[in-house]
Amino acid sequence: MEKLRRLWRSRTVAFGVPLLLYLIGGSFGLREFAQIRYDAHKLHGKVDPALKEKLKKSTVTLESEYEKLEKSNLDNWENIRGPSPWEDSRTIQKQRREALRLKTE
Repeated sequence: MEKLRRLWRSRTVAFGVPLLLYLIGGSFGLREFAQIRYDAHKLHGKVDPALKEKLKKSTVTLESEYEKLEKSNLDNWENIRGPSPWEDSRTIQKQRREALRLKTE
């Protein structure tokens, strides 16, 4: 009985065994929660057939995007500064519109 009491008071049993129980129990718990997640994804992941047909019709290729970029004029551009977080974006936009209007006149 004394050996059992001394064993129970040791640091290995007091801290190591509960840690191992949490690790092993946690891995089984995580497996169950992950399985629920994947099962729910299978149920909600089904795509409507009409949407699937629409996606098949509108295929975007790398070549088509490259042709769009070739058609655009990349030599004539203007750097437009965005508003800082402390600035009001509406007043900045009004100032830019006014400056653009004065520039074109």
